[in-house]
Amino acid sequence: MMYLGMSFHPDCDFLDGAVLERNGGEHRHALAQSPVTAWFANCNGIPRLEPLTGMRVRVGAARVRISDIVVVESPLPNEEIFTAPPYLCVEVMSPDDTMADMQDRLDDYVVFGVPNIWVIDPWKHRGWQVTAGGWATATDGMMRTC
Repeated sequence: MMYLGMSFHPDCDFLDGAVLERNGGEHRHALAQSPVTAWFANCNGIPRLEPLTGMRVRVGAARVRISDIVVVESPLPNEEIFTAPPYLCVEVMSPDDTMADMQDRLDDYVVFGVPNIWVIDPWKHRGWQVTAGGWATATDGMMRTC
């Protein structure tokens, strides 16, 4: 897969032979991403969790996704592109994101076996936990993992 040896600025997803740009980079997007990353970086629980931004995750034979944030258990996998499901994938919505495109992305994570998936919408101040069963709104303002 030639994509794996290439570099894009900003980085792009790779889906069945097509390189696809990702939305992001807006002020609110970054403001939503930063505290989530910082919280996991400062969390000293067991298991030890490490947040990474912009990490490539190979979700299928010809599919690579880049989550806004992936959280993995320590020690970190010794690979440049993750090939096993992370503990958590977090997607921060951008104004240009469509629900159909977001659902396609989340479906890749579910099929790949990611146990915890979050979607955060910083424009509407909402968050969802996503599973194979659908989207659950974080009605009390708390995002949770299983």
